Amino acid sequence: MWSGSPAHADSGSAQAQINKEAVGKAFAAWAAGGQTFFDDMLAPDVVWTIKGSSLSAGVHRGKQALIDKAVKPLSTRLQRQIRPTIRNLWTDGDHVIIEWDGEAVAKDGKPYRNSYMWIFRMQDGRATEVTAYLDLAAYDDVLRRVPVSR
Repeated sequence: MWSGSPAHADSGSAQAQINKEAVGKAFAAWAAGGQTFFDDMLAPDVVWTIKGSSLSAGVHRGKQALIDKAVKPLSTRLQRQIRPTIRNLWTDGDHVIIEWDGEAVAKDGKPYRNSYMWIFRMQDGRATEVTAYLDLAAYDDVLRRVPVSR
């Protein structure tokens, strides 16, 4: 869990610190069981890019498109939501970079574990652009083996 330690700060600007704290608090709420991370952190017109070469990689324009095409396909196949653990949190100007691990259990009883690096471009307290790196093989494996449930 992220401790908010000043040792993780890269940028001294007041706005960078505010952005860093907003992301850290949103992740802490998510780790505590909160379910509003994407609503709290993303601008409605966010551009979210998932890097990689699988069919799950690509660009999602708008928060709802991201939720419908990337978040729900995974979350509906899990017994409980992913619990994030922050490994590192940095700022650079209007960017917040977060390295985190996520764990959950799929509805078939097998664990889902992944490591992520998300780069947020912040404006007015919300991410307007996000570049996401993760192990798409682990993500895609859950999509392939666990049937969709509603």
